[in-house]
Amino acid sequence: LLAVAAGTAQVQQETSAETTEGTGIIINCSHPNIETRGMIYWYHQLPGRGPAYLVSIHKGTKELPGLPGKLSVAADGQSSTLCLARPRRGDAAVYYCALRD
Repeated sequence: LLAVAAGTAQVQQETSAETTEGTGIIINCSHPNIETRGMIYWYHQLPGRGPAYLVSIHKGTKELPGLPGKLSVAADGQSSTLCLARPRRGDAAVYYCALRD
């Protein structure tokens, strides 16, 4: 599993996920030890490039649109999800979540 440590918080993600062009996909991130005021950050890394910021969300926020019609993120106390509504070939990347307590 991909894991990123931030202080005492830790996240876990699926090893991999795939979809076909135009078919939406949800990427999950588990963070059971997040603090009350925790922030969840999502990044993606395209081939041959460094990680790039996508969106961030407070713990407990129901849903936050990131890029209209394309990306949204939701979080509860234990996990968050990044939804790519209509992915294209150019969206193929490594997706990371990270926490800040």
